[in-house]
Amino acid sequence: MKPYLIVNPASAAGRTGRHFDAIARAVHASVGAFECAFTKARGDGVRLAREARDAGAELIVAVGGDGTASEVIDGLVGGAPRAGGPLFGFIPRGTGGDLRRALGLAGDVASAARTLARGSEAVLDLGRITFAGPDGARQVRHFANVAGFGVSGVVSAAVNRGLKLPSGRLSFMLASARALLTWSDRPVRWRADEGPWQEERLTALSVCNGRYFGGGMQVAPDARMDDGLFDVVVWKGLDLVDFVGKRRMLYDGTHVELPNTRVLRARTVEAEPLEGAEIPLDVDGEAPGVLPARFEILPGALRIRVGP
Repeated sequence: MKPYLIVNPASAAGRTGRHFDAIARAVHASVGAFECAFTKARGDGVRLAREARDAGAELIVAVGGDGTASEVIDGLVGGAPRAGGPLFGFIPRGTGGDLRRALGLAGDVASAARTLARGSEAVLDLGRITFAGPDGARQVRHFANVAGFGVSGVVSAAVNRGLKLPSGRLSFMLASARALLTWSDRPVRWRADEGPWQEERLTALSVCNGRYFGGGMQVAPDARMDDGLFDVVVWKGLDLVDFVGKRRMLYDGTHVELPNTRVLRARTVEAEPLEGAEIPLDVDGEAPGVLPARFEILPGALRIRVGP
């Protein structure tokens, strides 16, 4: 099938745009002819993916970071996932690389391009989040990997404002350390699967379809993208001392054993701020708004090309 590439030229610190000829050669060598379009502003990935889908494209490929992939996926499902929709592909060119890890894709362009031609097809779950945008208006979008709120929203906002080092891991480590230096746990009212409401102060709550966020941290080491459930990871009382002293546990997944961490599984999560607190969101590495929010799982909503 002829791929349709949606390219974020600003990804990889602008190297995607500057060296797109090399990316194009790698894709052509693996799959032959293709079509492409370039994003110019936030939200273009959603629009271009929707247009390509409606025009009958069978394989729509995001070329960029996790945020680009999230926009393209949002455009593919279009607010109402449909059976037999286009196949999603991904050539990762971003800072964090967390969706790439979850999908079993190599980090280099040539390997990712070969996966478009010879990889396996999987049917994966998606998350849908309804939330308050910057202007307070209700918004809806989809996420493939991880969404949540709290200090993770501050970190994502900092990285997207330009805190990007040669290593994605270093970018997120520095942003996390800076955020935790001034962060204090925020009051939240939340519940899972329409159960009893809980009111507490939280560092962060992550609703995980995939296992990784923050440039390789295993936030949810047991999460599966095809089981119809979120792994919900709740952090309370996590400070800079914890992050520095126990960062190895964040990357190998053993942080879930710490007393200030708990994990549950759920199909829906709802959360509201208390005491007038403004609590930022993190959605696939982007910071699109604030609480209140509702997260729900959409089982089997995405057909996707994955690594072996």
